[in-house]
Amino acid sequence: MAGARGELVQEFYSIGDVCTLTELKPHVLRYWESQFKLLNPAKNRSGNRVYSRREVELILLVKHLLYTEKYTIDGARQKLDEHRKGGSLRPAARAALEVEALESLERELADLQALLDDTLR
Repeated sequence: MAGARGELVQEFYSIGDVCTLTELKPHVLRYWESQFKLLNPAKNRSGNRVYSRREVELILLVKHLLYTEKYTIDGARQKLDEHRKGGSLRPAARAALEVEALESLERELADLQALLDDTLR
């Protein structure tokens, strides 16, 4: 997640920005929008998707539920609904953002270590 090194600072993101931040393909985002009613980006005057920071956080939570915790689409949908009903959706989404940022940092550090190891040989 190249952009996750720091905080998400923009208010709105294009689908390309979100793909970079989340390391997901556009077709995956569009599919998830059809499966998770909470993911409903606005469209700008040109008809392009415009994602809010909250939606980016929710996308990362969905990614975490599906890819890390291995939920099915239905299971992830139920988990999101539980978080929403329990008032913990925002904290869960923020936690997913933090986990993604740490994992991204770990990958970058491993890549840097490999580069240094190659240079020192």
